[in-house]
Amino acid sequence: MTSGQAKYLPEHIAIIMDGNNRWAKGRGLPVKSGHRHGAETAREIAFSCVRRKIPCLTLFAFSSENWMRPAQEIQGLMALFLSVLQRDEVNQFHKANVRLSFIGNRESFSAHIQGSMAEVEELTRNNTGTRVTVAADYGGRWDIANAMRLIAEQVRDSGLDTEAIDIDLVHSFTQLSDLPEPDLCIRTGGERRISNFLLWQFAYTEFHFTECLWPDFSETELQRAIDDFASRQRRFGGHGA
Repeated sequence: MTSGQAKYLPEHIAIIMDGNNRWAKGRGLPVKSGHRHGAETAREIAFSCVRRKIPCLTLFAFSSENWMRPAQEIQGLMALFLSVLQRDEVNQFHKANVRLSFIGNRESFSAHIQGSMAEVEELTRNNTGTRVTVAADYGGRWDIANAMRLIAEQVRDSGLDTEAIDIDLVHSFTQLSDLPEPDLCIRTGGERRISNFLLWQFAYTEFHFTECLWPDFSETELQRAIDDFASRQRRFGGHGA
């Protein structure tokens, strides 16, 4: 990275980690192998962001729609998710001053997984370095609908004036409301869609699509995406310079 690009580092990178299944099938391996290698890539990319002092990283790990996958694959994903939550990697993130958190409808997960999520969040709650957020059983439409439900409860129970409902209020009830909105979204695997991820938060996000399957995504690929972001002029609906 050149010194001229440094000031254009994104504050918040979101990643749609796509391609685990195709990576495994292309190598004649079981699907669970793709997910395992994908989890290892997620760890490496998270630490790459820590080294670059990227303030926020959000990873799309499991969408609301992923429950429609074959039962065996879901069981494997849940087992992998739980093993990652309990491995030494969490302590490594903690030592690196990383704050870990989760967004999504966690009530869909087992009590064991929910408990592990809470333990990880509590362990790293006071860390002041990179914020790594894992989106699990998350969907953008669910996020917006959930915000509407919470606001309706405020109207019903606390007498919130409907005239007070504006963009800022709605935003305060969405997931990631305490973080800057993503500057850059990276999607691997060759697809060019956002798949119901962070629909509210992506209003002015820049997108970088790559053919690279997620288990093959490397620090070099991350830097390529950051360089692409740095080359753009962000206008936020206004005129360019």
